[in-house]
Amino acid sequence: MDINFFKDKKITVLGLGLHGGGVGIVKFLATRGARIVVTDMKSKEELSSSLEKLKGIKNVEYILGQHRNEDFVKTDMVIKNPSVRWDSPHIKLALENKIPVEMDSSLFFELCKNPIIGITGTKGKTTTAALIFEILKLAGKNPIKVGSGQISVLDKLDALEKDSVVVFELSSWRLSALKKKKLSPHVAVITNILCDHQNYYKSMDDYIADKKNIFLFQKPGDFLIANDESEKIKELYPEIKAEILKFSLKSFGEDKSIFIQDDAIFINDGIDIKKIIDIKDIKIPGKHNLLNVMAAIGAVYPFKAKTEEIKKAIISFSGVKHRLEFVREFQGAKYYNDTAATIPDAAMMSLECFGDPIVLIAGGTDKKLEFADFGKEISQKVKKIILLKGTATEQLLPEIKKNDEGNRLGEIPIVDSMEKAVELASQVSENGDVVLLSPGAASFGLFLNEFDRGDKFREAVNSLK
Repeated sequence: MDINFFKDKKITVLGLGLHGGGVGIVKFLATRGARIVVTDMKSKEELSSSLEKLKGIKNVEYILGQHRNEDFVKTDMVIKNPSVRWDSPHIKLALENKIPVEMDSSLFFELCKNPIIGITGTKGKTTTAALIFEILKLAGKNPIKVGSGQISVLDKLDALEKDSVVVFELSSWRLSALKKKKLSPHVAVITNILCDHQNYYKSMDDYIADKKNIFLFQKPGDFLIANDESEKIKELYPEIKAEILKFSLKSFGEDKSIFIQDDAIFINDGIDIKKIIDIKDIKIPGKHNLLNVMAAIGAVYPFKAKTEEIKKAIISFSGVKHRLEFVREFQGAKYYNDTAATIPDAAMMSLECFGDPIVLIAGGTDKKLEFADFGKEISQKVKKIILLKGTATEQLLPEIKKNDEGNRLGEIPIVDSMEKAVELASQVSENGDVVLLSPGAASFGLFLNEFDRGDKFREAVNSLK
């Protein structure tokens, strides 16, 4: 496939959505001369923000509030939204009629001629990808960041130059499309595998099966950067054909690896052992972020970034929005936005980052996850807890109360807005406290998505007087 493939082709875009991906696909196809059908079960009113961004774009037909079978049969290609399952009746209809079904990720991989660093993992993808980008930029490798946040994917193809290195953040959904084309990146990074998205997948095995596509089609000469702290990742080692570079908080033997020793991060490249950086010089807090830093060091190893360049980029890196993002100090309490902690494991990691008393804002919508451990951690480590209304909160609250000896946390409020949550947090926090938004749950119901939740937290905190 090349960039001219789409000219005069009829393409069905399944799922315009509100997060920018569908809009980016339509714009990309329109500039390539395609005839486009956009179909979405949402109404014109619900999709108004996305439709506004597509005003004036020609050769687009919108079928909203329904899906027509003909749009999946009388077409040259279907491009599906990541949230649409492969066993959707309309996707199955297209495949049964030999209509190719793609996603933005598979099209990007097919059209991109540059080396790709692919980053996946349940948590840590965005921080790791951002740090890889910063190191490569400092090293003069002309990197392009793809797949992070709510930014469109396919329009990044126009930004590529001959010497560009692509840094692609890959969710399990986007990886599922690579399996269909038997594609994996030249350099693959797996930050971790934790329980997530069980409202989408039938089992953890299905979730892991999609994650494995990051390396399944790699060849000898490719690289996999793997978190050796994760038992689930270690179980995958026998299936890996690429060269493995492991990272861990512990020291290694003879393996090529990134590890910690004497309060510093080292790399063993198989020839030398080099010190990269002292841990005290790393600004982003938490053990999980030490692992993210090591993953980034491993990812740039095949591109021969110099030790001084790596160190300089890490020292200047202060983190990413919505991930333990410091917002403001108000009346002696420090407010942190960790809205990207959408699973209990991630929220528990965040609780470990602070020695100060924590006022926690948590809860939300369930993704069919377990909340027993999170409830126990909250009861032991948190000074006060404020919960956001939702199905996850209904499961989390009994787990907190069950472990709250002596009713130390007192009455636990459940609120239906971020403004109310922040207002209550400001009333119960004191000088020296940390007010932490780390929900451990999804955002749907009260918010458009986790980024909207974090934005509303930031707005509410900055409005405190």
